[in-house]
Amino acid sequence: MLIEDLIIKLSDMIENKINSSILIAFQEYLLKAGIFTLASQILAIIIMAYIVFIILFSIVSIVLSFNVVIAIVLAISIPTISFILILFLKIEKRASEIENSIPDFLRQLSSMLKVGLSLENALVDMSGHGKGPLYDELRRVVVEIRMGKSLDESFSNMAMRLNSKDLERSFKIILNAHKSGGSLSDIILDVSDDLRAMQVLKRERKASVMMSIMFLFIASTIAAPFALGMVGVYSSFMIELGKGGAICEVAPLAAEIYLIIHSILAGFLIALIMYGDLKKGLRYSIPITCSAFAVFYLINNFGAGFFGLT
Repeated sequence: MLIEDLIIKLSDMIENKINSSILIAFQEYLLKAGIFTLASQILAIIIMAYIVFIILFSIVSIVLSFNVVIAIVLAISIPTISFILILFLKIEKRASEIENSIPDFLRQLSSMLKVGLSLENALVDMSGHGKGPLYDELRRVVVEIRMGKSLDESFSNMAMRLNSKDLERSFKIILNAHKSGGSLSDIILDVSDDLRAMQVLKRERKASVMMSIMFLFIASTIAAPFALGMVGVYSSFMIELGKGGAICEVAPLAAEIYLIIHSILAGFLIALIMYGDLKKGLRYSIPITCSAFAVFYLINNFGAGFFGLT
C-alpha cells in the first residue's frame, strides 16, 4: 500500500508540473502498446525505478571501487532503455496481432452485412462481442462515431494510431465502396482474401531473409565488438611496452565511435530487410548498440587478462 500511495502522490505531482499535451502524447504511445495505465503513473514508476537503480549502483560502485559517474549513467540508462524496448516490442506485438486478425474480422463483417445490417450497426455489434486488441480499437472507433465524428475520420484515426499501411489501404477501399453504394459485403470479402494472401507473402519473405538477419545480428553484437575490443587491448598492451604512439592512444575512442555507427546502421538495415521500412530501425538499433557495447566493454577491460597479455 505504501508503494501505491507513493505512486499516486508522485503521479499527481507530475500532472501538475508537466504540460498536459506531453502527457496526452505519451498516453497515446501507451495505448498503442495496449497499456491502459495513466501516463503520469507510468512516469512515476519510472522515476521510482531511477531512484532504486541509482542507490543500488552507487552502493556497487563504492564496494567495487567503480567510477560513480559511470554507475549513475548506467542507473539512468538501464531503466530508460528497458522501458523504451518494452514499449516498442509491445507496440510491435499489438500491431502484428491486429494485422493478423483483420482478415477474419473483415470476413465476419462481410457476413453481417449480407444478412441486412448497416455498416455502422455491424461495427457496433462486433465491438460489443469481440475480444482482442483489434476490437479494443474498434470500440474506440464506435465511441468516436457516437461523439459526432464521421466514419471516415474515425477509421482514418485508427489507421494512423496503428501505423498500418495494410489497414489504411483496406479502410480506404471499404469507405469508398460504402460511399459509392456498391456491393459492400463482396468488396470487404475480396479485401479480406487479398490481405490474407499478402500476409502469407510477408511470412515467406521473412523466412527467406532470416539467415541474412542472423548474420547481421551476430556480426553486430559479437564479431564487431569483439574485434574492436581487442583493438583496445592491443593498444593498451603496446602503450605499456612503451611502443604505443598517437594511433594507439586514439584507437579505443575511434573503436567506440565506429561501434556506435556500425550498430545503428545494422539496426536500420535489419528493419529495411524485414519490413522495408527504415522507421522501424530504432527498435533494433538500441538493443544492438547496448549488446555490442556490453561485449566491447568486457573484452576491452578483461580481454588482456583472459589472453595472458598482463
